[in-house]
Order: sequence, then structure tokens, then C-alpha cells
Amino acid sequence: MKLDILAIGAHPDDVEMSCAGTLAKEIAKGKNIGILDLTRGELGTRGSAEIRDKEAAEAAAILGVSLRYNLALADGFFENNKEAQLKVIHFIRKYKPEIVLCNAVDDRHIDHPKGSDLASSACFLSGLRKIETKDNGKLQDPWRPKQVYHYIQWKDLIPDVVVNITGYQKLKLKAVHAYESQFFDANSKEPMTPIASKNATDSMEYRDRNLGRLIGVDAGEGYTIERYLGVDSLFDLI
Repeated sequence: MKLDILAIGAHPDDVEMSCAGTLAKEIAKGKNIGILDLTRGELGTRGSAEIRDKEAAEAAAILGVSLRYNLALADGFFENNKEAQLKVIHFIRKYKPEIVLCNAVDDRHIDHPKGSDLASSACFLSGLRKIETKDNGKLQDPWRPKQVYHYIQWKDLIPDVVVNITGYQKLKLKAVHAYESQFFDANSKEPMTPIASKNATDSMEYRDRNLGRLIGVDAGEGYTIERYLGVDSLFDLI
């Protein structure tokens, strides 16, 4: 299977919170979308890795993604090193995404900028012929995605691009709330965390609405870019 978009997240739920509206919209258009989780989120204060596995599968089903895979790197301790890069490169070469969406370049959780750097490095290195990787014993062809975009997470970074997700915000929030162990639940006996507050859950919706307001639509998701966007005509930006 060839993917149109691959969304990479350091933890299960990173993708849902940040770019699920974009993914849902493209899925509705018939695009093949995949999610690659770098870790199982095993250091999370609430729930467990096993619970997160089930929640991630449910969220993927809600969105209708073509595939989801977890590299099971060490939560909190993974590094942007050769070993990790080769694992991501193998996945990129196997599914050949045109676009990769990945973690925020700067954020509160240390794994988010690390995940951002790892994904970005792997996307570049995946295009180098002299780096050899194999799939089922067969050498993989090099592949470099055409664009890498970084979604926005806890910090309010200024986006370079905002995608109109009008009509898909409810589905996004449904996928987010598949992670019942992580987000607001008035009856939960688990310790409180920054993302488990009602304010944190509400802020996802507020941000999407505000970004939508700024581009003249109901809801939007923002991204930062690694290189300039090129268009043939200014009218392509309308």
C-alpha cells in the first residue's frame, strides 16, 4: 500500500489532538492515510501502555485510517539516533508517503521536539540511496516525501499554513476522546495531568475555532513548514 499522508507522533494521541481534522478530511476525499506512533506512551501518568494500545486502535477506526503502527521506542528516552532513524526510514520507504505530518518543533513535552527532529531527519535520510534498508529480505528503494509539515501541540506556535477542517472537527474530537484514560473525566480516580483538565480538552476546540476564524472558516488546524511553499499562481492560495 502506498500512503498519501503519514502522520507521525511521539505518543498515541499526539496525532489525534493536533491534525486529526486534516486527516479525516483527506480520508473523506479517498486518500490513504497512515499513523506511525513512535512510543506506546508507557510513561504516561494515567492509564497504561496496554490501555493506550486499545485506545489508539479505536481512534484509528473512528478516523478510518488505512493503517496504524507503533515502533515501541522508549517513551521519554528515545533519541534521534541511527537506530531510531533506520526504523522510521524503513517505514517511510515501505509506504512511500507524499506528505509527512509530525510533532511540533517546540513544545512542553520533551518527546515532542525530539519526535519532530527524528521524523524530519528520517524523511531526509530516506531519500539517500547509500543508506540500505530491507523489507522481507529485499532492498528497499529510497523515498523522500515531497513535504514535511509540523503540527502544533501544547504551545501556541504561529502557524505558516492553516488547513480548513470545517465539518470535521466533531470527528476529530470523537477520535481524541477515544483516549478515555488520558482526557477529562469528572469521575476518574486517576491523578490530574495537564491534558486531563476540562480546560485542556476545551482548548483543542477553541484553538481550531480561532484558527478557522483567522482564515474565514469555522475551524482550522495549523502547521509550521520546513521550506517555502511554491505555487504557480497567487490564485492557488485562494
